[in-house]
Amino acid sequence: MSKIICSAAIRGAHKILDMAEEKYEAAVRKYGDEHEVGFPNTAYFLPVIYSMLGAKVEKIGDMKDIFAECRKLMPSEVSEHNWLPYLAPALDAGMATFFAEEMYEAIRYLDTPDYYTKTEDPTDSNIWLGAADDVIFRKRGVEFVDGTAPGFAAILGAPPDKETASKIALELQEKNLYIFMHDASDGVRMADQLVDADVQVGWNTRLVPFGPDYTSVVFAMGFACRVALAFGGIKPGDYKGNLIYNKDRTFAFAMALGPVSDEWYANAAGAINWGFPTISDWDIPEVLPTGICTYEHVVSNIPHDEIVHKAIEVRGLKVSITKIDIPMSFGPAFEGERVRKDDLFMECGGGRTSGVEVLISKDLSEVEDGLITLEGPDIADIEQGQNLPLGILVEVAGREMQSDFEPILERQFHHLINYIQGIMHMGQRNIMWVRIGKAAVEKGFSFKHFGKVLHGKLHQEFGAIVDKIQVKIYTESDKVEKVMDLAREVYTERDKRLGSMTDETEDVFYSCTLCQSFAPSHVCIITPERIGMCGAYNWLDGKASYQINPTGPNQPIEKGECLDEKLGVFKGINDFVGQASRGAVTDLACYSLMNSPMTACGCFEAIAAMLPQCNGIMVVNRDFRGMTPSGMKFTSLAGMAGGGAQTPGFMGVSKHFLTSSKLFMAEGGLKRVVWLPKMLKEELADKLKERCEEIGMPEFFDMIATEENGTTEEEIMAFLKEKGHPALSMEAAV
Repeated sequence: MSKIICSAAIRGAHKILDMAEEKYEAAVRKYGDEHEVGFPNTAYFLPVIYSMLGAKVEKIGDMKDIFAECRKLMPSEVSEHNWLPYLAPALDAGMATFFAEEMYEAIRYLDTPDYYTKTEDPTDSNIWLGAADDVIFRKRGVEFVDGTAPGFAAILGAPPDKETASKIALELQEKNLYIFMHDASDGVRMADQLVDADVQVGWNTRLVPFGPDYTSVVFAMGFACRVALAFGGIKPGDYKGNLIYNKDRTFAFAMALGPVSDEWYANAAGAINWGFPTISDWDIPEVLPTGICTYEHVVSNIPHDEIVHKAIEVRGLKVSITKIDIPMSFGPAFEGERVRKDDLFMECGGGRTSGVEVLISKDLSEVEDGLITLEGPDIADIEQGQNLPLGILVEVAGREMQSDFEPILERQFHHLINYIQGIMHMGQRNIMWVRIGKAAVEKGFSFKHFGKVLHGKLHQEFGAIVDKIQVKIYTESDKVEKVMDLAREVYTERDKRLGSMTDETEDVFYSCTLCQSFAPSHVCIITPERIGMCGAYNWLDGKASYQINPTGPNQPIEKGECLDEKLGVFKGINDFVGQASRGAVTDLACYSLMNSPMTACGCFEAIAAMLPQCNGIMVVNRDFRGMTPSGMKFTSLAGMAGGGAQTPGFMGVSKHFLTSSKLFMAEGGLKRVVWLPKMLKEELADKLKERCEEIGMPEFFDMIATEENGTTEEEIMAFLKEKGHPALSMEAAV
């Protein structure tokens, strides 16, 4: 290994260790040995130290032994009279560097609590996110296991201008990599360059500004260590297993942009322990033979237009990308991108206009593969702010295709459309909502590009069952309404497939975590008598989805022991939800609004809310734009029930669930419902009347108030008294 590099790395490690030890001694004087220390909201203590040494640093005093270990690892500085076998001492110095930086950063959290945002995305006043907490880690870390994110680029410094920074970031995003940004070159930081170029940074776009200093590189290494611990089954203290796991499974590399300091060399030497090489645009010595890394260890002087390609080559990463012929970038890195008001060109659906998407199967002779048609105005035909209705009809055919597979393919629309840079998609079925950003329009976006994406990706992901795909897109109201009518027939037929199954007859329920890109702690539980709150998936759909994709978002859950029949609490459900929500939700009652209700993502068809004065429950659907007796409109209620939070008294539900025997069973069932918007009541009239007959109260349908009877609790109360509504005599729901 180069003497120049080793000398610099060892010098840098000494500087970092001295700096960290000085900070530790000051912390002992200020806080005392017993003061708690660590990274916020993580069960992995200081993860590099924990994974390498098995040591739990929980108090400042625990650091004393770690600093002693660092001193044992540290070689003397290289000099004319002190010759060393360069590689091993440099790697030891790199390991000591990460131990020292981790303790330095932990004390920084004590000294300056607001130095990092501790959020998933930057705030208005601070872009530096700091160490990923367990909620973020659990959500993102699994992507390093299932291949959604093959690895990460840890970037030190910045390129010469924001245009180059944007280009490098985009190339890395297109390879589905995470980008962790640290430190500055000549006072310029890449994260700042991206913000200046109006590029969204944060975990949702995989452009993660960890910290403004080189010491924050340890957050990237800690993330890699946690992946091995959490998903690789590596035990704390098994340093060899952790290093080998990351070399073989986490395709990461360091990218040094600008002049390389001794401290950068020290961090690069540390990263080599994990098999992560360094690629630089600067003229520094190279380390070309293979050894610890898969290929070269240090490669330098790479032009900016070649550096991403070279980094991937040196790391040995095999990137598999099927090119989608659209002018915007495309990939999972853009799924969490938000199209905010200032960036918005136009919207479709979501209550602004009619919007519907549906997939149906046809005979092979009825489908022309690759046919994409658009009837109605395209983006180029309208002005900014001119919203259009949107109907997307996808027709598929295949020898192995079954009607039970239709909703599974249809559900892919959500994330596939979100993969388009500058496009935001929410909801499903006839509550879909698309926001199209100005940047996408400037690049030449057309509605036909939706068709190209759906045709290409559905073929790629479901080629085993689909032989032909054609996409029909409509932006004229009358034609969208025809698609809407067809979709309602399809949805109704799907819902009928459940037949006579009940929650009691089946031992397995199904999960849906597809919307965790928007709500990391949300887990939807689908049972025979409880359709997914978006209205798109019933129990049979979950079963079919699992058959097609055993590692997908719909997993079977053995419901296990029933802990509370009335509330619908099952041990197997709690165990699964606790794991799938990364510990955010540990208790869930399937049949209750008030006690441990189900979480929601924001894609629900309707919201249920308790009306205390009326001792009853109101339900409002997404399409209703008026005021409700809760004193809030749907949009405000969505803030109470969405985001993956459990909020007793507020819960997202599907329209179909309102006719289920398990509806609010813990609170008294349908008899507790006191208010629905007229449009929702009329839409469900036949099924609601049938359900009223089943509960022995055929007159109950007329006891449910609508906005015509009032929009305040006082007005509704008067109506309920007049009708003799049963909620008035029920015990208070708690």
